[in-house]
Amino acid sequence: MKVIVAPLHEAAGLLARHQPSHLISLASPGHVDELPVVVPPHRLDLRFNDIAEPRDGLVPPSEADVAALIDFAESWDGVWPLLVHCWAGVSRSTAAAYVVACARSDPGREQDWADRLRTVAPTATPNPLIVALADRHLNRKGAMISAIAAIGRGAETAWGAPFELDLSSEERPR
Repeated sequence: MKVIVAPLHEAAGLLARHQPSHLISLASPGHVDELPVVVPPHRLDLRFNDIAEPRDGLVPPSEADVAALIDFAESWDGVWPLLVHCWAGVSRSTAAAYVVACARSDPGREQDWADRLRTVAPTATPNPLIVALADRHLNRKGAMISAIAAIGRGAETAWGAPFELDLSSEERPR
């Protein structure tokens, strides 16, 4: 049960190589992210700006976006990988991978998932607004927010390197 995270420019190659059953695309409104390969049968396409708080002229992630992300993640059976991408593979997609991991495990694992994220993705800087909305939706009482704050900002980069977050041993019984 793997979540693969990547910047947009790496997504097509990873789609061809790993053949995920589920794809989460996170992009800014109006951005066209043509993927030149066959898209998996299950795709969630969310459009919002990569901002940490609402700003005039930009679209923040919403409670509805995060609810859709969590519902989509919970519909994934984990037999084939789930691929999540955003423009740079640093903020929106790493936040989404963290949310998927937390949503698919019992409360109390938030810091462990944040630490694992930092280990496999030194440049990850998960979008704090996505994390805060998911924390509220999953009723984690600030644990997700605190865990991401504890790992701090990732190393500076223009593009995050693709990485995998293995959920196999952590999935809660269904």
